[in-house]
Amino acid sequence: MTVTRCTWCTTDPLYQRYHDTEWGIPNKDDYKLFESLILEGFQAGLSWITILKKREAFREAFDGFNPELMARYDQKKVEELMNNAGIIRNRSKIEASINSAHAFLELQRNGESLTDFIWSVTEYKVLKPSQSNVSGPITVTHEATELSKKLKKAGFKFIGPVTAYAFMQANGLTDDHEPSCFRYQKEV
Repeated sequence: MTVTRCTWCTTDPLYQRYHDTEWGIPNKDDYKLFESLILEGFQAGLSWITILKKREAFREAFDGFNPELMARYDQKKVEELMNNAGIIRNRSKIEASINSAHAFLELQRNGESLTDFIWSVTEYKVLKPSQSNVSGPITVTHEATELSKKLKKAGFKFIGPVTAYAFMQANGLTDDHEPSCFRYQKEV
Protein backbone atom coordinates (compact mmCIF):
# COMPACT_ATOMS: atom_id res chain seq x y z
CA MET A 1 0.00 0.00 0.00
CA THR A 2 1.35 3.40 -0.99
CA VAL A 3 1.14 6.11 1.65
CA THR A 4 1.02 9.73 0.56
CA ARG A 5 2.86 12.07 2.92
CA CYS A 6 3.57 15.78 3.00
CA THR A 7 5.91 16.71 0.16
CA TRP A 8 8.67 17.83 2.55
CA CYS A 9 8.94 14.28 3.88
CA THR A 10 11.64 12.49 1.92
CA THR A 11 12.02 8.75 1.39
CA ASP A 12 14.39 8.52 4.36
CA PRO A 13 12.80 6.00 6.78
CA LEU A 14 13.84 8.11 9.80
CA TYR A 15 12.12 11.17 8.34
CA GLN A 16 9.03 9.17 7.41
CA ARG A 17 8.76 7.69 10.91
CA TYR A 18 9.12 11.20 12.40
CA HIS A 19 6.41 12.54 10.08
CA ASP A 20 4.06 9.63 10.70
CA THR A 21 4.40 9.34 14.48
CA GLU A 22 5.51 12.72 15.86
CA TRP A 23 5.20 15.74 13.59
CA GLY A 24 1.96 17.60 14.12
CA ILE A 25 0.73 15.47 17.01
CA PRO A 26 -0.29 17.68 19.95
CA ASN A 27 2.47 17.46 22.55
CA LYS A 28 1.58 18.45 26.09
CA ASP A 29 4.52 16.93 27.93
CA ASP A 30 6.78 19.57 29.54
CA TYR A 31 9.98 17.59 29.08
CA LYS A 32 9.29 16.60 25.47
CA LEU A 33 8.41 20.22 24.69
CA PHE A 34 11.67 21.32 26.30
CA GLU A 35 13.66 18.84 24.20
CA SER A 36 11.88 20.05 21.09
CA LEU A 37 12.65 23.71 21.90
CA ILE A 38 16.33 22.90 22.32
CA LEU A 39 16.51 20.85 19.13
CA GLU A 40 14.65 23.50 17.12
CA GLY A 41 17.23 26.02 18.33
CA PHE A 42 20.04 23.78 17.12
CA GLN A 43 18.23 23.34 13.81
CA ALA A 44 18.27 27.08 13.03
CA GLY A 45 20.13 27.42 9.73
CA LEU A 46 20.24 23.67 9.13
CA SER A 47 17.88 21.02 7.79
CA TRP A 48 15.68 19.13 10.22
CA ILE A 49 16.91 15.77 8.94
CA THR A 50 20.40 16.76 10.15
CA ILE A 51 19.01 17.19 13.66
CA LEU A 52 16.93 14.02 13.47
CA LYS A 53 19.98 11.97 12.55
CA LYS A 54 21.84 13.43 15.54
CA ARG A 55 18.92 13.38 17.99
CA GLU A 56 20.08 10.32 19.93
CA ALA A 57 23.58 11.79 20.24
CA PHE A 58 22.02 15.05 21.47
CA ARG A 59 19.96 13.15 24.05
CA GLU A 60 23.05 11.42 25.34
CA ALA A 61 25.21 14.57 25.34
CA PHE A 62 22.55 16.67 27.08
CA ASP A 63 21.62 14.12 29.76
CA GLY A 64 18.28 13.25 28.19
CA PHE A 65 17.45 16.98 28.05
CA ASN A 66 16.96 16.98 31.79
CA PRO A 67 16.70 20.71 32.61
CA GLU A 68 17.78 20.16 36.22
CA LEU A 69 21.06 18.63 35.05
CA MET A 70 21.54 21.03 32.14
CA ALA A 71 21.15 24.07 34.39
CA ARG A 72 24.26 22.90 36.28
CA TYR A 73 26.48 22.74 33.20
CA ASP A 74 29.68 24.70 33.63
CA GLN A 75 32.40 25.84 31.23
CA LYS A 76 34.04 22.41 31.40
CA LYS A 77 30.78 20.79 30.21
CA VAL A 78 30.45 23.40 27.44
CA GLU A 79 33.95 22.46 26.22
CA GLU A 80 33.04 18.77 26.41
CA LEU A 81 29.98 19.46 24.25
CA MET A 82 32.07 21.54 21.83
CA ASN A 83 34.28 18.49 21.32
CA ASN A 84 31.37 16.08 20.77
CA ALA A 85 31.31 15.23 17.05
CA GLY A 86 27.88 13.62 17.42
CA ILE A 87 26.07 16.96 17.92
CA ILE A 88 26.04 20.41 16.33
CA ARG A 89 29.06 22.11 17.89
CA ASN A 90 27.93 25.70 18.06
CA ARG A 91 28.95 27.46 21.28
CA SER A 92 26.12 30.01 21.11
CA LYS A 93 23.52 27.28 20.71
CA ILE A 94 25.03 25.17 23.47
CA GLU A 95 25.08 28.13 25.87
CA ALA A 96 21.53 29.07 24.80
CA SER A 97 20.41 25.54 25.71
CA ILE A 98 21.83 25.92 29.21
CA ASN A 99 20.11 29.29 29.50
CA SER A 100 16.84 27.72 28.39
CA ALA A 101 17.19 25.05 31.09
CA HIS A 102 17.36 27.86 33.66
CA ALA A 103 14.26 29.46 32.08
CA PHE A 104 12.39 26.14 32.25
CA LEU A 105 13.22 25.76 35.94
CA GLU A 106 12.19 29.36 36.64
CA LEU A 107 8.78 28.66 35.10
CA GLN A 108 8.42 25.66 37.40
CA ARG A 109 9.48 27.68 40.45
CA ASN A 110 6.74 30.16 39.54
CA GLY A 111 4.18 27.33 39.44
CA GLU A 112 3.74 27.29 35.66
CA SER A 113 4.19 24.32 33.38
CA LEU A 114 5.94 24.71 30.04
CA THR A 115 2.87 23.12 28.46
CA ASP A 116 0.51 25.82 29.76
CA PHE A 117 3.06 28.54 28.98
CA ILE A 118 3.29 27.45 25.35
CA TRP A 119 -0.26 26.25 24.62
CA SER A 120 -1.81 29.45 26.03
CA VAL A 121 -0.62 31.19 22.84
CA THR A 122 -3.17 29.15 20.85
CA GLU A 123 -5.74 29.25 23.65
CA TYR A 124 -5.09 25.50 24.06
CA LYS A 125 -6.42 24.77 20.56
CA VAL A 126 -4.73 23.26 17.52
CA LEU A 127 -4.60 25.94 14.85
CA LYS A 128 -5.40 25.22 11.23
CA PRO A 129 -3.69 27.88 9.11
CA SER A 130 -5.44 28.81 5.92
CA GLN A 131 -3.41 27.80 2.89
CA SER A 132 -5.87 29.44 0.51
CA ASN A 133 -4.08 32.69 -0.32
CA VAL A 134 -0.55 31.46 0.19
CA SER A 135 1.87 30.98 -2.71
CA GLY A 136 4.31 28.89 -0.68
CA PRO A 137 4.68 27.21 2.67
CA ILE A 138 3.83 29.27 5.74
CA THR A 139 6.96 30.01 7.77
CA VAL A 140 5.62 32.38 10.43
CA THR A 141 2.29 33.41 11.90
CA HIS A 142 1.07 35.97 14.42
CA GLU A 143 0.93 33.22 17.06
CA ALA A 144 4.50 32.13 16.31
CA THR A 145 5.70 35.72 16.68
CA GLU A 146 3.86 35.98 20.00
CA LEU A 147 5.28 32.65 21.19
CA SER A 148 8.79 33.76 20.24
CA LYS A 149 8.41 37.01 22.20
CA LYS A 150 6.94 35.20 25.19
CA LEU A 151 9.71 32.58 25.28
CA LYS A 152 12.45 35.19 24.90
CA LYS A 153 10.97 37.28 27.68
CA ALA A 154 11.04 34.18 29.92
CA GLY A 155 14.73 33.63 29.12
CA PHE A 156 14.65 31.02 26.36
CA LYS A 157 17.16 31.51 23.54
CA PHE A 158 17.42 30.74 19.80
CA ILE A 159 13.67 30.89 19.30
CA GLY A 160 12.82 33.52 16.70
CA PRO A 161 9.42 33.59 14.98
CA VAL A 162 10.39 31.15 12.19
CA THR A 163 11.87 28.69 14.69
CA ALA A 164 8.80 29.15 16.90
CA TYR A 165 6.54 28.29 13.98
CA ALA A 166 8.55 25.15 13.16
CA PHE A 167 8.29 24.24 16.85
CA MET A 168 4.50 24.80 16.73
CA GLN A 169 4.20 22.58 13.67
CA ALA A 170 6.35 19.83 15.17
CA ASN A 171 4.41 19.81 18.44
CA GLY A 172 0.91 19.96 17.02
CA LEU A 173 0.01 23.52 18.04
CA THR A 174 -0.74 23.99 14.38
CA ASP A 175 -1.81 21.29 11.93
CA ASP A 176 0.02 21.90 8.68
CA HIS A 177 -0.23 18.51 7.02
CA GLU A 178 -0.84 18.98 3.31
CA PRO A 179 -4.32 18.09 1.97
CA SER A 180 -2.88 15.14 0.02
CA CYS A 181 -1.16 13.71 3.13
CA PHE A 182 -2.68 10.71 4.88
CA ARG A 183 -2.35 12.59 8.21
CA TYR A 184 -4.32 15.62 6.97
CA GLN A 185 -7.53 16.43 8.84
CA LYS A 186 -10.05 18.89 7.44
CA GLU A 187 -11.09 19.92 10.91
CA VAL A 188 -9.01 20.01 14.05
